[in-house]
Amino acid sequence: MKLAGKRVVLTGASGGIGDAVAKALALEGCRLLLVGRNVNKLRALKAVLPGSGHCIVAVDLRRSQARARLLKAASVFKASILINGLGTNRLSLLEATSDQDFSNIIATNLQVPMLLCRDFLPLLRRFPDAAIINIGSILGSIGYAGSAVYCASKFGLRGFTESLRREVADSNIHVIYFAPRATNTQLNSDQMQQLNATLGNAVDEPHWVASRLVMTLRNRNATQCYLGKPESFFVRLNGLFPNLVDKALIKQLPVIRHFANLTG
Repeated sequence: MKLAGKRVVLTGASGGIGDAVAKALALEGCRLLLVGRNVNKLRALKAVLPGSGHCIVAVDLRRSQARARLLKAASVFKASILINGLGTNRLSLLEATSDQDFSNIIATNLQVPMLLCRDFLPLLRRFPDAAIINIGSILGSIGYAGSAVYCASKFGLRGFTESLRREVADSNIHVIYFAPRATNTQLNSDQMQQLNATLGNAVDEPHWVASRLVMTLRNRNATQCYLGKPESFFVRLNGLFPNLVDKALIKQLPVIRHFANLTG
């Protein structure tokens, strides 16, 4: 897919990965409709983007009226690409996870992207070369202690994206599931960052993740992308031999419990 001149709706634009994706796409010549809750961050991001014609919409997409407002703005903007990049997480053992955290994580990571995909389909069908990218996670394929609700939301997003891709397979809309591993953003609390450091988990920089997303979007044949060599291997291993992954990850359990309890 040629990206120059494409008009892109990017949710979660005020987050770490979203910020980097916006800058990478702007360098490719895309015009961006930046979506997030923090209007000051959106304005600051827009101000440093190369190119012209970028717009912002500051809304809470968990609200139906906000999604309707975004769809109207995207229609006027003539967007042909939707990137669902908003997300949230909280390191927490299941028994210490509040009802509010359940609702927030599932709504933000799963329900909102599903609803936006549904609402945007008629708009995207107007363009000959349209695309949807749902940004998931490696933990959308590997259940991980201390992240049960987050994993459930990303497992759900992966399954939804696969189903949607097959549902629109005979259309002009290209659907991709994009799964980063741990990334150095504010989404990760201090405890999560300390956990990754203690366990020796690789952590990617947002600009590298954004560059891989651009490469994936360019590839018309891409349907999914999993970042990270050991992590992407574990995705395949977990699908074939989950017991082996169980045995590998149980060694990490005391460390995970320690940092999860600090979060609580």
